[in-house]
Amino acid sequence: MDIHTDIEPRTTYGYVTVLTYAMFFMFAMTTDAVGEIIKIAKGEMGLTNMQASAFHWATMIAIAGSGIFLGFLADLYGRKRTIILGLVMYGLASALFFLGESFYAYLILLFVSGIAVGIFKTAALALIGDITQSTEQHTRKMNAVEGFFGIGAIVGPLLVVFLSSRGISWTWLYLFAAGLCVLMIAVALKTEYPVMQENKGKPTNFLRTFGMLKNKYALGFSFAIAMYVASEVAIFVWLPTLLTGYTGTQITMFVATYAVMIFFIFRAAGRFLGIWILNLFSWTSVMLIFSLMVFGCFLGSAIMGQTAAVFLLPMSGLFMSMIYPTLNSKGISCFPKAEHGAIAGLILFFTAAAAAIGPLLMAFVADQFGGGDMTVGFYIATGFSGLLFLSMLYNYIKNPAATILQKANVSQNGD
Repeated sequence: MDIHTDIEPRTTYGYVTVLTYAMFFMFAMTTDAVGEIIKIAKGEMGLTNMQASAFHWATMIAIAGSGIFLGFLADLYGRKRTIILGLVMYGLASALFFLGESFYAYLILLFVSGIAVGIFKTAALALIGDITQSTEQHTRKMNAVEGFFGIGAIVGPLLVVFLSSRGISWTWLYLFAAGLCVLMIAVALKTEYPVMQENKGKPTNFLRTFGMLKNKYALGFSFAIAMYVASEVAIFVWLPTLLTGYTGTQITMFVATYAVMIFFIFRAAGRFLGIWILNLFSWTSVMLIFSLMVFGCFLGSAIMGQTAAVFLLPMSGLFMSMIYPTLNSKGISCFPKAEHGAIAGLILFFTAAAAAIGPLLMAFVADQFGGGDMTVGFYIATGFSGLLFLSMLYNYIKNPAATILQKANVSQNGD
């Protein structure tokens, strides 16, 4: 089916936009706190690196499966219904965390919450296409949305550290998330979303999402995003473990203590800054320079050791900030708006798969070849960042998506 959106009043767009920001803030608050949670859970439950990494990969595997198998729901049933369904599932799973006591109970809840994220995130990403009128505006809006994700990623670890310092269980973080879900569901039910008109045509289902695997733009952007995500999650999942037991000067100890939080602050600030930077420079040149700086931070840490990692890895957040939302936006914009839910689901699959496999591979290498030392695991992450840079170098030289993005501006948004 072909879907077209009518122009709605700007106040409607405002409410929808705020709800989208809130959703990204909420799930970032829980998913990006996983590094601090792993550090606590390893001690409480006596887990190895491989076992503890399940707190991350269980969610990511579920998001990946949900993205590729259920991403079409936003195109078939509409953005609003799909978002509310995802929020209901996420809220229930988060509330049940407070009742959980075992490692396996937590894994089941993380898996369910991951399915929920895949459902409402693909719908939210498709919605961004509905309320923007050009690929450039889409990219700026995506950076703003991911900026609020970045704020949630700061608040989550901060709350876990705060709760832990007072002897309070980290599961209270999920209870807070459940409360936010209830509030967002109530607001979403009363908010008018852009009207979607449906015409008869090719049916929308998960087979269409799989069909996109044949598209060179889908695969190209998905690969680059996967390399970015594998680099990014290495920091917030394993940096606390890498710096465990680190000793140094007063300044380095302070930075090491709050390394993940500093990383998230840089990442959030950079995403809001990206709205301005992308108005001044071409996105291909920004991606090239920033990916080079990210690779430099990882390579410098690998060569110079822990003290360098204390400063370089958190600082990489500033250079990472614009890469994911920009690549995500450009990849989605290569397709008609009627398929934005499906392509968002496909990209989300590669995003979540990389987020699951990357840290798991780092944990395996660290356990098998480093005797549990995560320094060895970060060598793998350096390789991911190097592949990201090479992808952006090719993108800068060839600019393979230039023509299709120009056509998208005319055919979809220029009317």
